[in-house]
Amino acid sequence: MDVKSTAKTVRFTPRKVRLVLDLIRGKSVDEALGILQFMPNHAAAAVAKVVKSAAANATHNNHLDADQLYVKACYADEGVTLKRFMPRAKGNASQILKRTSHITVVVSDEK
Repeated sequence: MDVKSTAKTVRFTPRKVRLVLDLIRGKSVDEALGILQFMPNHAAAAVAKVVKSAAANATHNNHLDADQLYVKACYADEGVTLKRFMPRAKGNASQILKRTSHITVVVSDEK
């Protein structure tokens, strides 16, 4: 059975989150959390929260065995983009795009 968890509007760019997600795809939940714990990437903490949430949903709501769970799928979609402006030379302004992402993790107990 597949169980999904999502974190919306996380203040990391989707490109940087995908670098983290590529390392945990297909791994067991315990192994994925171990990898995320020691990653220097700041997005790893947000991804770890989503993995823990998906595992908790699977054990609590669907009564699945926590030792059998693995990360079946994980992806980061683009969320809303915050647009800000920074003053530049000669009275101009340039736009700054602060991107956000929606992180989704799917865990399953069947190979």
